Order: sequence, then structure tokens, then C-alpha cells
Amino acid sequence: MELAEGRAKIAFFLPTIAMSHQLHIISFNIPYPPDYGGVMDVFYKIKALFDLGIKINLHCFEYGRKEAEVLNQLCDNVYYYKREHSFRDFTSSTPYIVKTRKSSELLNNLTGDDAPILFEGLHTCYYLDHDDLKHRTKAVRMHNVEWDYYRHLSKNESSMIRRFYFFTESIKLKNFEKILSSANHLLPISRNDYEYLNKKFDNVMYMPAFHPNEDVLSLGGKGEYILYHGNLAVVENNQAALFLVSKIFNDLNLKLIIAGSEPSTMLVNAVKNSTNVEFRIDGGEVEMMRLIRNAHINLLPTFQNTGTKLKLLNALFNGRFVVVNTPMIENTGLENLCIIRDTTEEIKQALQQFMSVPFELGEAEKRRHVMAELYSNKKNAGKLMSLFFNVSQINQAVS
Repeated sequence: MELAEGRAKIAFFLPTIAMSHQLHIISFNIPYPPDYGGVMDVFYKIKALFDLGIKINLHCFEYGRKEAEVLNQLCDNVYYYKREHSFRDFTSSTPYIVKTRKSSELLNNLTGDDAPILFEGLHTCYYLDHDDLKHRTKAVRMHNVEWDYYRHLSKNESSMIRRFYFFTESIKLKNFEKILSSANHLLPISRNDYEYLNKKFDNVMYMPAFHPNEDVLSLGGKGEYILYHGNLAVVENNQAALFLVSKIFNDLNLKLIIAGSEPSTMLVNAVKNSTNVEFRIDGGEVEMMRLIRNAHINLLPTFQNTGTKLKLLNALFNGRFVVVNTPMIENTGLENLCIIRDTTEEIKQALQQFMSVPFELGEAEKRRHVMAELYSNKKNAGKLMSLFFNVSQINQAVS
């Protein structure tokens, strides 16, 4: 069956096998629409588990998003919880992003059966060490090393108030991290995070990001522009876009499109003053995919080596040439699929060089082999379920 909501269509398939296995998933936000990295991983993980026949009880904390009917097609039950905020939450020793995601109703729903629990991010781990859950199988999906992520946010934030918040939250998150010893499994989204967590905890397993792509769909030939895309409300993405406008395209006779949402005033003004850079703001998922596919180069620098950048996966599955810097690609297993340049001059030279080179479909085939090995949603869902359920059934489903 297929359901369309908004401008994007997402296909759903009947489960691969019939199972009675149930799983609780606690999501830090409502994972639909899947339009930014964190919720994209959650949503497409849910879809992959549904395709394996897993009965999912989804628990969502509301954070600026509406209830989504599409989730009812993938989950047996969907529960929504309000995030309760007060000034005291900022002064608590418990991180704000954790303290505001506690709910007695959630705990009551979790204790109604003995099904395993997947906590999406440290954000959702308020009850991870609760006595009522101590005999349950519990896994935590680590989207970032959160304290390090917030430390980087603090360094890059211009507002003094927000910088102070990110700094103090980083300290709290680092202290709170010890709660992860109560989990049976930790599932970092990147190899770098795996290396960090594996030194501190047992039962750490690298679990690549789940994503919307089934196959490599890169077009051959040439495009007419270079694309940078991302959620511009995120400090690191806005910073990267500003870097491109002011340091890379300031003296290049090449066209850059910046696609995303909520750009800062500084970025808006920088683009207004540029003759070869333009915005595509809030175009939706379908328009974003069109921009990625038709670009000649997807240009994706980052200054924050945390988590896995899902925009990198989307570019490799759907785009032509992909130019990145080392923090974007390091330790991903995708290094041989990208053009890696770090200095401003190296990036400029690469853009000028490859804009004149047609993209060969042989490169797409090379990507197809690597992506099928590392980033198959079906295979990775099978690995995830083997932590919770009968291995032989799971192996049968994904073979």
C-alpha cells in the first residue's frame, strides 16, 4: 500500500514474515515527517522493523510537531506525551533535554508488558535505570555523544544566553551518561561514537543510520549547479553555509544553491549580497530530492565531527559528485566514494575541476555495492532484532 501525506509519498509493504514479537520505541520527537537527520533515522528504522513483522509500540514526545496518522499504519500503538517545561528544569542537575522527557504515563505504558525497549537517544533515558524496568531488555540508540555535541554547539553559538545553556547542558549530559550502564545494548550511529562508547561501556554495537533510500539512483552526465543542503536552524549547518558563501563562492564563477529551512539573518544577508548563490527554502522532501539528483556536485562540509550526517547518505544514494571535508567523511567507510578536500583552495579547485567532468554511471555502480553492504535498512533491522528476539527467525526474514 502507499500513503501520501503532504508532497512526499512513502511506500509501505506487508511484513516479510508473521511474528508476534513486540518492541517499545521511545522517540525524542514525533518521527514524521522524516525531514531531518534524527527523526529520519527513527522513522526509517520503524519502517524497516514493520517490514520484518515487528509489532511496535511507539512512544513520542511532542516537540513542535503534530500527531501523524501515517505512524498508525506502521505501529500497533502510538502514544504521545507533552514535554513539560519549567524554569526549575534548567536548574536541575538532570539535563534539560532529559528532564523534560519524563512522564508517569510513559512509565505506566512501558510496564504493561515485558517487551524489550529501544530508547532513541540519551534524551529519552530518564527511566532507563528505573527499578520497574530493571529486568527488561533495553537498548539505547546513540545519535551522538550528546555532551560533545552540545559542547560544539556552545562553541559555535553567538548568543551568550544560548551559549551558556549549551555549555551547562554539555556538563550535565556528560555526568548523566553513566546511566547508559543500565542498558543491555548501546547502538551508536557512527564509528567514531562507537570507539568512544566502547571504551566506557560493555555491549556496544555499531548500527549505521537508517535512511529513505532503497537503491543508488544517481544520474549520469552533467548538472548545472552545486548544492548544499541541510536544516539551517542547526548551528553547524548554518555555519557551514556561511563558510561556503563567504569563503568559497566569494570569487568563484559557479552557481551554488543552498536548500533547507530557517536560515539565520546573517546567512540571509550574505546570500542577498552574493551574485552566484541562491536559496531554496522549505521546499519539501520531493523538491529536496530533485535538487540533490540534478546537482552536478553535492558540497557537504561540516565543522562538527559528530554522529552520521544523513545528508551525506542521501547525496551518495541520489546525487552525482559529492565533495566533502574530512570531518564529514572520516571513519564512515564511504571515503572512496567522495572527493575529500579540506582547505578553501582545495575545495575551490575541486569544484572547478569536477564541474567540467561528466558523472559516469560506473561510479554509481561502485556506490551501489558499498551501500548495499554497509547501509541496507533490511540487514541492519535484522541485526537490531537479533539483539531482542529469536535469531533464526530474523535471519530467515532478511536472507
